[in-house]
Amino acid sequence: MSVEVIRKAYQATEEGFLSVVTKQWPMNPQIAAVGSCCLVGVICGDSLYVANLGDSRVVLGRVVRATGEVLAIQLSSEHNVSIESVRQEMHSLHPDDSKIVVLKHNVWRVKGLIQVSRSIGDVYLKKAEFNKEPLYAKFRLRETFKRPILSSEPSISVHELQEHDQFLIFASDGLWEHLSNQDAVDIVQNHPHNGIARRLIKVALQEAAKKREMRYSDLKKIDRGVRRHFHDDITVVVVFLDSNLVSRASSVRGPPISVRGGGVPLPSRTLAPCAELGSS
Repeated sequence: MSVEVIRKAYQATEEGFLSVVTKQWPMNPQIAAVGSCCLVGVICGDSLYVANLGDSRVVLGRVVRATGEVLAIQLSSEHNVSIESVRQEMHSLHPDDSKIVVLKHNVWRVKGLIQVSRSIGDVYLKKAEFNKEPLYAKFRLRETFKRPILSSEPSISVHELQEHDQFLIFASDGLWEHLSNQDAVDIVQNHPHNGIARRLIKVALQEAAKKREMRYSDLKKIDRGVRRHFHDDITVVVVFLDSNLVSRASSVRGPPISVRGGGVPLPSRTLAPCAELGSS
């Protein structure tokens, strides 16, 4: 495991999806406007590798020894042009395009179309040959472009896990739109492990309903397609860390492992003991 291995995995994913788009373009040209954020966490020994494309986020819950409180530590950086530094990055990468980022309906968007500056897919903003008819007019740019507008290069960081690290919250921006890092960490810390991802989603939806001055029960009744007008999609994975496994991993080094199929037993130190998933 290394930063370069993760970078190559992202590149292979991007190239694989581009191949799908190229093959399907004649029959299904709208696939050129399909894209995704991609957030990855890999625990190897006592190291946590975090890679991100787009605006999903991973937050660590760490106990402060002196006080016993659990501190929220954000481990990923986001690629959303609502963040000034990301807008500056886009301007520096495209100095000859004054409209690379546009404020539209009070929301910053790349070319007035999309909020993220990096993604898997979205090839209509990466290769000009896919930004033309029969792609829907709302996705087509008036002027052609010679180099990719969006990037598929992930931000990757490596963190050494510590004895007091309790859990990791991986979530799409739909959660962080309604909950702060510390709010999410407090919820996980103060409730049972079982069902905790679903609980986070419910709290976020309750906040979304409150902002719309409606009841949570009424929001839940709205068809999911229509509900995108009320809140973004939310996916949450909570991984609980066993401090004994983490500390043991720092002192015990086993042989390298190659996993090529299902049913291969892995040493316990390479796995978190519990992962709780939820999606809305």
